[in-house]
Amino acid sequence: MSDFTVIGVLEFSSIAAGIQAMDGMVKEAPVKILDGRTICPGKFLIIITGDVASVDASLTAGKRIGEGYLVDELFIPRLHKQVIPAILGALECEIWDAVGVIESFSVTSSIVAGDLAAKEAPVVIPEIRLATGMGGKSYVKIVGSVEEVEAAMKAGAGYVKTRGLLCKEVIIPRAHPDIKAFFL
Repeated sequence: MSDFTVIGVLEFSSIAAGIQAMDGMVKEAPVKILDGRTICPGKFLIIITGDVASVDASLTAGKRIGEGYLVDELFIPRLHKQVIPAILGALECEIWDAVGVIESFSVTSSIVAGDLAAKEAPVVIPEIRLATGMGGKSYVKIVGSVEEVEAAMKAGAGYVKTRGLLCKEVIIPRAHPDIKAFFL
């Protein structure tokens, strides 16, 4: 199995335009919708996967259909295999040493931060939470050794900083076991 997969993301300012675009996207090419939902504050998010050509064609159709309402977009043809499971739901994580959190003002920047962090160091990305109930903010959780988390955070948070979308980043070395149930 490959360590990489393909992801496409479109974020719309109109819920109706987003739903219409999602329909057109799956009619355009054989892609799988990983998520299609309303996010804060009143926007619509679509996440798809498939082969590179299909995702590219589907994104093009979605942007055309939702023209004028597109807030942000993302296409990563070599996404780290941890990212999609982290977006879809918190992953099991046996290790518990250092933890890191990258908090962003953007959905797409959190996805990219998680991808870069996972590619930079052998860490676990147990969750990437995207703009639900957080006023449009998103965050990435990272677990590993102190050195691994530091390297992953530098790569992920560094990207978010360059876009001017970093809310806060934290590294907690030797995280207390009592917070594990609330972190994972």
